[in-house]
Amino acid sequence: MPPGVRYRVGLIADTHGLLRSEAVEALRGSDFVIHAGDIGDPAILEQLSEIAPVTAVRGNNDKGPWAARLPRTDLLQVGATFIYVIHDLAELDLDPAAAGCSAVVSGHSHRPAQESRDGVLFINPGSAGPRRFALPVSLGYLQVSGERVRADLVELLT
Repeated sequence: MPPGVRYRVGLIADTHGLLRSEAVEALRGSDFVIHAGDIGDPAILEQLSEIAPVTAVRGNNDKGPWAARLPRTDLLQVGATFIYVIHDLAELDLDPAAAGCSAVVSGHSHRPAQESRDGVLFINPGSAGPRRFALPVSLGYLQVSGERVRADLVELLT
């Protein structure tokens, strides 16, 4: 990757069959989109692919032949950076730092969160689908520059 090139990776999870227009607008301008599972409808992946190339994993609520074609985990390379994608962080079956990953993107909990562990950024964009309890409707972004990754979480509805 040439010096100074930055990538924007849109992060979405737990849509459960609802792709809000606010989410589509917020993801516009992304170079890549990651859906961290519980998609709910394959049409959502088609709509997201109109924005940018999509990396998607199957969530525990994704059922049927379309969902069976999705991997449980995936690895996305963005420039010099590797991003590991999994729906449920409790099922993480590798050491992301040892595997050379800069970030791990997950969903499942519907709670937006980010933290750094052993030099790896763990981010959950929360849920962009139907509101659950008092949790926010949210998504996120990764800004990738070289091997540096920075995350932002965005509430779509308060």
